[in-house]
Amino acid sequence: MNEDSNGTGQLGFGFADDRPAISWEPDPADIRTEAHAILTSARAVTPENMWDQRTYRYNKVVFPQMTRWLPDDERDQLCFEFFEQLERIELLMAA
Repeated sequence: MNEDSNGTGQLGFGFADDRPAISWEPDPADIRTEAHAILTSARAVTPENMWDQRTYRYNKVVFPQMTRWLPDDERDQLCFEFFEQLERIELLMAA
């Protein structure tokens, strides 16, 4: 195999690149802010101010996934509060 002048491999495509993979983790403060915003929105749902189906389904899926980045006790408390609100919203939607 021919190496280019910087030793990265044939034709400089970087096949011999030994750099470590970059991992990305979200900032818990950002996650916390977003989770509290969704929870506030859920608490604001009334018969006159309902979530549409798309918002309901999105938040139902995204909220527990996003809170996995928080400490376990905080995640559990936020999910408990969120699913309480979700239950209330489901009752309103069924009415």
